Amino acid sequence: MLVAAAFVSTAQQRPKKTVSIILDTDIGPDYDDVGAMAVLHALADKGEARPLAVIASNKHELVVPTIDVLNTYFGRPNLPTGVTKGPGVVDPAWQKWPEMLVATYPHKIQSSNDAPDAVTTYRRILAKQPNGSVTIVTVGFLSNMANLLDSKPDQYSKLDGKALVKQKVKELVSMAGAFPKGREFNVYKDSVASEKAFANWPTPVIFSGFEIGKQIKTGPRLVANQALKSPVKDVFALCMPKAKQDNDGRMSWDQTAVLVAIRGVEPYYGLKRGRFVINGGNNSWQDDPNGTHYYLTEKMPVAQVTEEIETLMMHQPTKK
Repeated sequence: MLVAAAFVSTAQQRPKKTVSIILDTDIGPDYDDVGAMAVLHALADKGEARPLAVIASNKHELVVPTIDVLNTYFGRPNLPTGVTKGPGVVDPAWQKWPEMLVATYPHKIQSSNDAPDAVTTYRRILAKQPNGSVTIVTVGFLSNMANLLDSKPDQYSKLDGKALVKQKVKELVSMAGAFPKGREFNVYKDSVASEKAFANWPTPVIFSGFEIGKQIKTGPRLVANQALKSPVKDVFALCMPKAKQDNDGRMSWDQTAVLVAIRGVEPYYGLKRGRFVINGGNNSWQDDPNGTHYYLTEKMPVAQVTEEIETLMMHQPTKK
């Protein structure tokens, strides 16, 4: 296992203090994002995370309202948000679960068009944080990351985007790619942004690849929990029966990225160090002892990780 000792020791120390975190999600095409948001809020209620924002990388009109529904349910209705402006991906959910959520649960934002620009939200928040303190976790398209790196100095910071990220961000954790090589949805849907973001990102990047989340199937315990009433349960109850491959639970890619971003790589996974390379939406890997990219390798038994993630997904909000 090729790992920089200093980087691993930092990752292992993370659970001892609250992680300041921004979640960037395409919530909509798939429903594992709903589970990822539940994990984020559960760990925040446990004092392990301090959510700074949940930002959309999908321009579909119901994406930000869906984020708003979940933030509101979990007792954080005023958590900042934003959405990609200009060119970007617009991707609905074929099972129509966002439509169900916004029709059922309270929220204030009626359309993604009403949300502020994602880059403006990033710059405003990052500028206020201590240096090297913020973890960004992306579980969708890399459009916002590329746009942030390209951003110019503004009223919030005299630094350009790359310099601001380098100053304020500790690491980027991304559910992206397949290892050692492959073609993965989040990367190829906006492959130009993905290539720009990962080639130029100035901090360490940890990848939770397709092969990691593919093995972790969550939902059956959640749906069977009769004492639970939550939007998370409602989404899984609606969607799991609609696809034969989800009979035993939905593959849980995004939850793994959020778990690692907050709790650290250990004891869940190992790391491989090197460089992530994108070519036309496909990705490959180059081992490099000086690389700033790392991908997760299996360590803890899949059943154990699955149980831990699904338990967090059943979390009910702390009464405030």
